[in-house]
Amino acid sequence: MRLLAAGLVCVAVFSSAVFAQDMIAVPAGAFTMGRDDGPADERPAHPLTLPAFHIDRLPVTNAQFAEFLNARGHSSAAGERYYDHDDNDARIHAVNGTYSADHGFENHPVVEPSWLGAREYCAWRGKRLPTEAEWEKAARGADQRRHPWGNDAPTPARAQFAAHFNQTAPVEKFSAGASPYGALGMVGNAWHWVSSAYRPYPYRADDGREDPTPGPVRATRGGGHDSPATEITTTQRGRTLSRNPRAGHHNIAFRCAK
Repeated sequence: MRLLAAGLVCVAVFSSAVFAQDMIAVPAGAFTMGRDDGPADERPAHPLTLPAFHIDRLPVTNAQFAEFLNARGHSSAAGERYYDHDDNDARIHAVNGTYSADHGFENHPVVEPSWLGAREYCAWRGKRLPTEAEWEKAARGADQRRHPWGNDAPTPARAQFAAHFNQTAPVEKFSAGASPYGALGMVGNAWHWVSSAYRPYPYRADDGREDPTPGPVRATRGGGHDSPATEITTTQRGRTLSRNPRAGHHNIAFRCAK
């Protein structure tokens, strides 16, 4: 284990192509969630106050999720899928019974985990999925910015977007797109599962949307590698995205919080 300013964080050792995951601190306080000049599901803009929390600086990678699959398998004892290992879009495969990331994709965001797989991975690491409100504050800060880096338009140096099908990029590539708190890859490259069910605003943590029982369609945040520039915003909720929570998807990844 390694002691960081953010607290105790478990660090796994990978090859030189893969790095140890760390977390960033998001301070307690108020921010504005949603916007009034965007799609209907992002309205109304409303104030929220959250306690302090931590969130992964980077999305979970294929190499990291392969470790989970080796420990837990690709499905639960009840047959619920953690990962669509047999999908053509998967970038983790088993060789002689051991899962590993495909060569060249070790450091890319893991795609094809189900919502349950994302939830269970975070628990396995001693963490949890972020709520939709936590994700937005970590991406947006308190100044209502359109993108993690500010209000300037997306560029290839800031995020992966408008790319070809399955054309993800390494998770540390976009340092120019950091959020106010230092999180990378909050928009573009891959959408993010969050803990929250996809329900209308205003967000309320006590209205049932944070029930952890699998079933409801969950919100997804940030846009993916195949999203247009208009979708990679701090308020985008994935209203037109295919996101059956029982399955994995070629453009949905996740990160953990604590």
